[in-house]
Amino acid sequence: MSNDKLIADLADTARKAARTLVAATHEERKSALLAIADALLVRQSEIIAANAEDMERGKSSGLNSQLLDRLMLNESRIQGIAGGARKVAALPNPLGNVLRERTLESGLKLTQVSVPFGVVGMVYEARPNVTVDAAVILLMSGNAALLRGSSSAERSNEVLVKVMREALAKTGISPEVIQLIPSHDRDTTRALLHARGKVDLVIPRGSAALIRMVVDESTVPTIETGAGVCHVYVDEKADLNKALPIVVNSKTHRPSVCNAAETLLVHEKVKDKFLPIVLQALHNASVKLHCDDDSLQIAQGLNIPAEKATEDSWSTEYGVLEMNVAVVPSLLAASDHILKYGTNHTEAIVTESQENADAFIALSDCAAVMVNASTRFTDGEEMGFGAEIGISNQKLHARGPMGLEQMTTTTWIVRGDGQIRK
Repeated sequence: MSNDKLIADLADTARKAARTLVAATHEERKSALLAIADALLVRQSEIIAANAEDMERGKSSGLNSQLLDRLMLNESRIQGIAGGARKVAALPNPLGNVLRERTLESGLKLTQVSVPFGVVGMVYEARPNVTVDAAVILLMSGNAALLRGSSSAERSNEVLVKVMREALAKTGISPEVIQLIPSHDRDTTRALLHARGKVDLVIPRGSAALIRMVVDESTVPTIETGAGVCHVYVDEKADLNKALPIVVNSKTHRPSVCNAAETLLVHEKVKDKFLPIVLQALHNASVKLHCDDDSLQIAQGLNIPAEKATEDSWSTEYGVLEMNVAVVPSLLAASDHILKYGTNHTEAIVTESQENADAFIALSDCAAVMVNASTRFTDGEEMGFGAEIGISNQKLHARGPMGLEQMTTTTWIVRGDGQIRK
């Protein structure tokens, strides 16, 4: 069977099965998600064993530390995934919500309501947690899921989908609403991207290269999730006692994810006081430093290892314990740097000046702006979405963490009483 035929068949099966989602009540979809959460915990040893196979294969093939971190599952992470499913289940019903309504002079009554997209394809790398996060968000929003993970997580994804489908088999929702696309053949991704008319939407999640490939090659509509070259700007009006833990947390809490900070910008008026303590703290946290001339001079004077940043450094999403550091003469200069090198994901300012905070917000063209808070809060679960299907830094349809509401579109319902157009 050709890959095009395979994807078409999987999409047709998923679309037919999705009718059980459309017919289900909110409470029935909620019960299905809770069943999935329970099953994940009951069978976590099976999931961890499958993941161990992927981890061993990844290490043997030279998978980098960033991807290995994203690939790894343990009891804590599985509990977090199950907890995310429960949080999604507890959210308000995203379907059938009236967004606007009005009555026309003709007497026609217009209502715009939220409805599912239909069949949604996910293309993602390493992260097996996305397999569950995407599935439960799509199910709760009435969509069927076509999941195309990477070959590096093949065994993990197989077991996770098996666990979810077997949980659904005990409910009134068809297990066929979740379909796992084989990952051993790269051409299955191309077939998914070209399945216009069979698949309603494709969402990529992963590296900048993966996202660009999906956006460039897909004939199916896409929502672009973006790479994260995120910045923390420490303003001249910053409380440096707040700034230090914000910078360290933004970089080191989990450096492999897209909302980790890659560049620290420090106003020149606080550089002499703040840079010695923050450079030392980052060094103590095993962060490799790439510095401009001013910050490099301070690092060298304190015998803190650092190297001169190159032009490429400023636009690099490291995903590991590496960080750029630069001194800027003003808030506007910080904003100009971000505009040139950032990816419209998350930007943070540390300041006690409301005026400066407002100016930074106005100048930041991105999905999320943090004021006196870590960049790590750009996250669906942290923002109350339960879980997320990805973080969009585009401007159409959805921007920022995408949860239930972002996985719906709308239908206009027009009610009349025999009106005809003249």
